Amino acid sequence: MNRMQELTTIVNGMTPADLRMYYQGGDQRAFWEGIQRSGDYEQDISEIREEGERLLSFPNPPLTYDLFTRFARHGTRLDYERVYFERRLRLNTFALLVLLEPDNEAYRTALQEMVWSICDEYTWCLPAHLNAESPGGIKGTIDLFSAETGFTLSEIRMLLRDHLPSLLISRIEEEVEARLFTPFLSHEHGWETATHNWSAVCAGSIGSAALLLMESGESLAKILLKTERCMDYYLQGFGPDGACLEGLGYWNYGFGYFVYYADLLRKRTRGEMDWFRAEKAGRIALFQQKGFLGGKAVVNFSDSQPESKVHIGLSHYLAALYADFESPPQSLRSAYRDDHCSRWAPALRNLIWRTPLLEGSDWGEASYYLPDAQWLISRSSHGDEVYAFAAKGGSNGEPHNHNDLGHFILYGAGEVWCSDLGCGEYTAEYFGEGRYGYDCNGSQGHSVPIIDGHYQQEGSDSAAVVLEAVAGEAVDRLALELASAYRVPALRAFTRTLEWNKEGNRPELTLSDRFTFDSLPESLVERIVTRIQPELVLMDGRWAVALRGAAADDRVETEGPEAVEVLEKTAGLTAAEEGTGGQPAQVLDGDREETAQHRGENREQLKAKDSIPESAFSRENRPGLLIYYDNDLVEPELTGHVFRDHFGKEASWYAVDFKVRAPGLHTNIDFRFQFI
Repeated sequence: MNRMQELTTIVNGMTPADLRMYYQGGDQRAFWEGIQRSGDYEQDISEIREEGERLLSFPNPPLTYDLFTRFARHGTRLDYERVYFERRLRLNTFALLVLLEPDNEAYRTALQEMVWSICDEYTWCLPAHLNAESPGGIKGTIDLFSAETGFTLSEIRMLLRDHLPSLLISRIEEEVEARLFTPFLSHEHGWETATHNWSAVCAGSIGSAALLLMESGESLAKILLKTERCMDYYLQGFGPDGACLEGLGYWNYGFGYFVYYADLLRKRTRGEMDWFRAEKAGRIALFQQKGFLGGKAVVNFSDSQPESKVHIGLSHYLAALYADFESPPQSLRSAYRDDHCSRWAPALRNLIWRTPLLEGSDWGEASYYLPDAQWLISRSSHGDEVYAFAAKGGSNGEPHNHNDLGHFILYGAGEVWCSDLGCGEYTAEYFGEGRYGYDCNGSQGHSVPIIDGHYQQEGSDSAAVVLEAVAGEAVDRLALELASAYRVPALRAFTRTLEWNKEGNRPELTLSDRFTFDSLPESLVERIVTRIQPELVLMDGRWAVALRGAAADDRVETEGPEAVEVLEKTAGLTAAEEGTGGQPAQVLDGDREETAQHRGENREQLKAKDSIPESAFSRENRPGLLIYYDNDLVEPELTGHVFRDHFGKEASWYAVDFKVRAPGLHTNIDFRFQFI
């Protein structure tokens, strides 16, 4: 018997799709009445009702021709997508409010209008994901959000069938068939073999919609067969260590939709088809607890936000499946409005999958080395504070790739001191040829060297070689050979060793770089990236770079004979490409001027101006970080920059550059990062 025959047999024996897949005993009214009486859901319900009142006071925003064509004309996405996701927010909110208050006529009417309006959209895809020349054209294209929309409408039809007129029920069925099922079965889509979030989200949403709309039959078996293949490809994107190379945000997204689909499939097949039995799925589930540094701060390598919260429903569901899964604290619960894409599936499951009696706790001390990703992550507690360190090897050919081999993040006392900028504003160029001109993507925006005027190069052949990886009780260490990341003919070897010592009152990081050249380089620059304005200070007669916490902005007035020089911004700005005429900035790397594109960057040099007493940097003062270096070997230069973040807002970052005064054939550079 081939797989199609096996699936046909399974499909014909499936349990019906009904409310028992969502509620104990299938009693929907009892659940929604119960959570309104429970104080555990008070904040969630308040957020939903508050949003409902806001949305009722505004008309449904239209997706106009002008908005639709802006991506084709200008390469910009946000204008269309803000309206698109606001419409999804309206759909979600009114659906949840009808579940909470089924007799409220205003909510029911608003929901019906939104269902009709979304069924009327020209396409459920985002313009950025459309290609008129693809098989099936625009109407036959399926992207992340068209698949999600079909899943959402199918689930709303299931849960609110008694509150929707038969015309709307038929409309949902017709539109999902035309926009998802028919194109999915009629031709191949590029994402079907993707080893990242697209395969899980698209196929998981289509498979879920099919499980909700189709009782049985050959079409359902065909969809499940294709979906099974897509999920296999998705899992291939993970190594045995379960790390999500796209970052924690895309773990929430891709693995979330994998779980939503697997849950419905397991229930309809009475456990005969169970993706949760796959060993790799269990390892992927544990990635969340490894990806947090402290508080909301996360290991945000790749296109990932610096801070994240958790889908509490997804977390509680996984905690019930896997004994090693650590349930997060309630303080990390994602609020209803936190998802700017307004996804229905996690919003619903944050309510129906929550287990109020399951009280999570803050992430504990732990050290992880993820050998397939080549990530080292370490958290430790010192007194009342949490400190954390993360570093990566890997390659520069990863999904949502950044050129960042050897890059690291340093966290402590509630601050991220050495940062990853995360993802920038998504535009046509962001995913095009100009991707690595964006500071957040290219190595110029990461804590890695600039070697002989060269940044790191993209591609899977730019790959780290792990020389040593230790996740120990007292010391964590990662040693990497990174020469392949640079197209510098004279560079014979470049090894970076990062050692995180957790003993003592506070942990300390030592960074040791070793360079070997066949001929003398013209320049060699070590770069450290931070979101905190750096200062040059004199400590015990030697210069160091200081980063100071934001707990207090005022200078500390103390007396003492020693003084430290402090760097301040100058008023002048160096023209950069975006927002200042579109010309690339001229960036001086060592002794050679080299043109580099820094999308959205303003470059400003910081200079010595004022002085404050050295005792202002005592351990009793607000948190800070001192970066010690060899004053005779390197000369520091501090510059301020700006990039456009994921939401299109300008955000500042700082480059702490240590320029080697006289690079040799063998150059050894060491830094010590000390918390104060």
